[in-house]
Amino acid sequence: MKSQQLRKLAPELDSLRLGSGWKIDELTKPQIIVESSYGHSHPGSAHLDKLVDEAGIGIKEKGGRAANYFVTDICDGEAQGHDGMNYSLVSRDIMAAMMEIHVKATPFDAGVFIASCDKSVPAHLMAIARLDMPAIFMPGGIMKAGPNLLTLEQIGTYSAQYERKEITEEQFMVYKRDACPDCGACSFMGTASTMQVMAEALGIALPGSALIPAHLPELKETARKAGEHALGLAKEDLKPSDIMTIQAFENAIMVHAAIAGSSNSLLHLPAIAHELGIQLSPDLFDKIHRKIPYLLNIRPSGFWPGEYFWYAGGVPAIMEEIKEFLHLEVKTVTGKTLGENLNDLQLNGFYENCHKYLPALGVKVGDIIKPLHTPIKAQGAIAILKGNLAPEGAVVKHSAISPRLMQVTLKARVFDCEENAIETVLQKKIHPGEAVFIRYEGPKGSGMPEMFYTTEAIASDPELVETIALITDGRFSGATRGPAIGHVSPEACEGGPIALVENDDLIRIDIPARTLDIIGTDSIERSVEEIEKILSERRAHWIKPESQYKKGILDIYTHNSVSPMKGAYMEFFM
Repeated sequence: MKSQQLRKLAPELDSLRLGSGWKIDELTKPQIIVESSYGHSHPGSAHLDKLVDEAGIGIKEKGGRAANYFVTDICDGEAQGHDGMNYSLVSRDIMAAMMEIHVKATPFDAGVFIASCDKSVPAHLMAIARLDMPAIFMPGGIMKAGPNLLTLEQIGTYSAQYERKEITEEQFMVYKRDACPDCGACSFMGTASTMQVMAEALGIALPGSALIPAHLPELKETARKAGEHALGLAKEDLKPSDIMTIQAFENAIMVHAAIAGSSNSLLHLPAIAHELGIQLSPDLFDKIHRKIPYLLNIRPSGFWPGEYFWYAGGVPAIMEEIKEFLHLEVKTVTGKTLGENLNDLQLNGFYENCHKYLPALGVKVGDIIKPLHTPIKAQGAIAILKGNLAPEGAVVKHSAISPRLMQVTLKARVFDCEENAIETVLQKKIHPGEAVFIRYEGPKGSGMPEMFYTTEAIASDPELVETIALITDGRFSGATRGPAIGHVSPEACEGGPIALVENDDLIRIDIPARTLDIIGTDSIERSVEEIEKILSERRAHWIKPESQYKKGILDIYTHNSVSPMKGAYMEFFM
């Protein structure tokens, strides 16, 4: 064991462990780090101390010694509406770096990594991949819905309605009071829920562990099992690189298509893969989403709250539906193959246990997970668009877009920050037939914040939701609905074509053809050659804006982040 080797090199280590509460006999046991994002920052992390304790019990019962480390995450919801959102994406990379420091500076034989939410889950997975030590990920579960199935992503809609004076302050306060009745990830298939699902689909979390409702005893029981399992991983020296192969990532993308997962996964999965030396191209996402149907009737693309997914059988149930497409031979954290895990679940009572919660809700499995042969939609939710506006690509969640906008030509309205755009939308100064551009909000521009409030303002306006589109080099919330195209690459701050768009340019969106192009100027359609000449002239006069960050982490991040379509992770060049 590594821990025992390093004890010999650093004799003071024993003294320091003993001073931290360890017992003499524990020094020779396998030493397991338990990393988590526990903290009082938001409901997704406030309960994780209980899972840490349970993992520690499991480790102890199997003859190991747990050491608890914490890197508390921030909450995208609490960062909304102000410059705090600029810190959201970079927090992923910093959390991963801090976990790397914890493990590399101190001897451990294996790790249990516990997280629930948008940036903490991918951060923990990036750390697991980078460290490549025996490790298991434990998802932190999902919160239950509020009264009348109220979930947090609806607050954006109610906020826009309140701003337009469509509901009273009292009504709005009732919604805010009841939207988060419990701990866990927000109860819809946003980024937090999606990334928990991705962890299980990658094989680095126990089968059936993603999105267990946080109020159920099964969540603590699973955390204890994760702790127990870490000892076996340490002894077998089974590493993440043995598990998270390119085939495992393809499995995860297939599951992502079937659940209509968050578009932010196209930032996180490539960033995780990058840590393992694996490149996930945008075209791979598009190829897989074209062949895997969308099956999951969970918000925001579907009807039911997120907790219902686990009641219907969770990730294993989705995998059973798309089983013919999956790489069943991949190794998982159980030491077994994915195919073997799925067979075990059919026999060990897993589904019966999940389904026992459904009768009280008046819901059947088929209401939540549709069969492969009768899907909600024939293709997955994500499409990758390319063209003269997005040479490297852009992301759209077309499952949430009106059929009227699948093939459309719109007139550009250009904004250089979100604040101006949302004010214009709320004041009803955006008109049908316009493409709202928000630029200089990519990783190198402002840190790549979400455009959540703007998308909700559009999605909640019945006139705009079917007649306009939002196009940005920023990103969206996992709760985003409506006509939103993001991650446009190269971003504006890098001089990408999105920086050259002017008011009244004609923008052609063709999602079936996967294209996004500037096709005219001054409201007049022009030839390809004319457009190329005009853009070339504009580029010659374009001046890169001065960075708004002169110090701190955003100064570092905006200077070292890669393209949105590559994963927006930091890469330092010598």
